[in-house]
Amino acid sequence: MDVREGGVEVSVPGARDGASEGSGDDVFYNPTQELNRDVTVATLRAYRERDDRAESYLDAMAASGIRGVRAAAEGFDVTCADLDEEAVELARRNLARNDLSGEAVHRDANALMHDSVFDVVDLDPFGTPIPFADAAFANTRDLVCVTATDTAPLCGAHQKSGIRKYSTLPQNTDYHPEMGLRVLLSALIRTAARYDKAAVPVLSHVTRHYARTYLELDGRATKADELVEKLGHVYHCEDCLERDHEFGLVAHPPDDCPACGSSRTLVAGPIYLGPVCDPAFARSVREHVTEEMGECKRARSMLDTVAGELDRPTHYDQHRLCKLWNRSATSMDDFVAELREAGYEATRAHYSGTAFKTDATIAEMRAATTDGDG
Repeated sequence: MDVREGGVEVSVPGARDGASEGSGDDVFYNPTQELNRDVTVATLRAYRERDDRAESYLDAMAASGIRGVRAAAEGFDVTCADLDEEAVELARRNLARNDLSGEAVHRDANALMHDSVFDVVDLDPFGTPIPFADAAFANTRDLVCVTATDTAPLCGAHQKSGIRKYSTLPQNTDYHPEMGLRVLLSALIRTAARYDKAAVPVLSHVTRHYARTYLELDGRATKADELVEKLGHVYHCEDCLERDHEFGLVAHPPDDCPACGSSRTLVAGPIYLGPVCDPAFARSVREHVTEEMGECKRARSMLDTVAGELDRPTHYDQHRLCKLWNRSATSMDDFVAELREAGYEATRAHYSGTAFKTDATIAEMRAATTDGDG
């Protein structure tokens, strides 16, 4: 079948829902990842303005080749790689169909990344990207784009799997999307640091079943050290939902929750506690979302929220808090406005429609906001 997306037209064997391109035994096109690809193209446009030397782009798990074809349409020197010979041939045909130059190669992504140098590498595997992280950071010059679809291990729902894959302790909390993103960033930052590189998150988001991050590389070991210093731990009370965080690779959790006295405190880490995006860059990416993109409205809305998010390492869920307080929820805009009027910093967060960030404590939030039925 033929699919038109973002100004290009490609042939695909079929369209079906799934976690990511490359899942299963056949080559396929995943329509649920169109938002991911639209934001990727907008990011490539914005990044080229930031660094006009970025020219070569590797689509490391090409599948149908749609991601690489769209990057080629933006003027990048594209290589599409896949272990499936049918996928390679399909990517080659789709490049030619759109009169775009580019290469499609039948290569293992790790071998190719160790053998070659690219300005931009895009990892969109099925499941965890960690088996490809070393090769990606070893030789890439400028930008590494990463999708992770194994959200259960990342957020702590499958904790032992998360420990094995990401070498950290994740915890399943009410802010599980952000927990997953920060676990992923922790692992990627530590991997890049092994090569004396800083992998700086310039844009990140969690959407449906995946986390996506764009990491700008800095070859100074001192910058890698600065990012490692932004790793730390989160302490989360399971009873009152109060939480705190501490920078550093050694955890010092409280014996009891300082807010309610409970001894049921979860410890997560080391996770990345620093900024997950550069707000100015996120706004630039938003400006490069254009009307030919099928998910342009969703992309702009999400990027607006991401750019404005308060820089805090966890978010709260309004409905979870209101349930704890035995009260009805007001509208999210009213709730956030009440916190601001009380003198606290507060913003909505992109993780869900009821997610927000604030510097207020649980008790301060409860006192500053009203009952929706009141």
